Amino acid sequence: MRAAIFRNGEIVVGRMAEPKPGPGQVLVKTLACGICGSDLHARQHAHRMVEMATKTGRKPMDLGRDVVFGHEFCCEIVDYGPDTSRKLKPGTHVCSLPALVTPQGIEGIGYSNDNVGGYAEAMLLSEALLLEVPNGLAPEHAALTEPLAVGVHSVAKANIRGGEVPLVIGCGPVGLAVIAALKLKRLHPIVAADYSPARRALAAKLGADIVVDPRVSQPYATWAEHAQMSEAEKAARPPFQAMLPALKPAVIFECVGVPGLLQQVFEGAPRDARIVVVGVCMESDRSEPMLGIMKELNVQYVLGYTPEEFAGSLRLIAEGQVDAAAMVTAEVGLDGVAKAFADLANPEAHTKIIVQPWR
Repeated sequence: MRAAIFRNGEIVVGRMAEPKPGPGQVLVKTLACGICGSDLHARQHAHRMVEMATKTGRKPMDLGRDVVFGHEFCCEIVDYGPDTSRKLKPGTHVCSLPALVTPQGIEGIGYSNDNVGGYAEAMLLSEALLLEVPNGLAPEHAALTEPLAVGVHSVAKANIRGGEVPLVIGCGPVGLAVIAALKLKRLHPIVAADYSPARRALAAKLGADIVVDPRVSQPYATWAEHAQMSEAEKAARPPFQAMLPALKPAVIFECVGVPGLLQQVFEGAPRDARIVVVGVCMESDRSEPMLGIMKELNVQYVLGYTPEEFAGSLRLIAEGQVDAAAMVTAEVGLDGVAKAFADLANPEAHTKIIVQPWR
């Protein structure tokens, strides 16, 4: 079968053996797979991913061997391995968490030498994790389940109590997913900031009430303008709190993942803000803990999603509650993957590119 392979730091198209399903596994034809920002980071910082996997006790990639990226996918069932119930017929469109259930435990798909990801014509999935795609949803839109689930999980981890005014820093695919999830929580106004006009427009389309160009307006000052307490809220504050700025609670989502961003959030955040770190920074960074101490900031790092959040995200897209399709700006075959990685560096050109291996 053909695949776009990560080899010696580059993306190349080549042929490899089609995988054979083992016990509990299903052979699927890959219909669509999104290119994730984490894939772009992995190409540039693969050695850091190996270091972090080792530190956290996960099986790291062997960068001397081929890897097939791709963990945002929709597939078609082709065949079953042994010890499977075969409840879904061949030809059924499915999504799955990017993981395989093995006797040795859970193994990831997409950053593994052994488990082929979605930039290939075929791959293996665990039958126990399959979700049938409902409502005739197009594969390229069903493939957006995974990034939406990241946003849903991030908002869940923020422990929204009601009354907060959210600020989303960065409106790439992850930031857009966070905005969509915040809109579902009916939490308004949603303030979002990005340098890219195209991404600001998408942020507004997916639910942001106020979009900020940091070149023109300071995001935290704009947030404060829209987070002023009402007179009744001011009057209800305890005496000591009445000495502080009369601002509603802040929940800030950092969705960029570059060095220096977290420090900027520490500097701009109001007192008692909850900060959710969604962006994946692959490099070492620095921040001043004393700032967090003096402001009593609460910092929550997030990763992935629960199976329930993943399944719920597929339903949200299929039922039209989230216009995830608005994020898709191009579709390419395997021969276009390397160029797509380069093109995604320009936020004005693309937000989400879908790989269609059989294109």
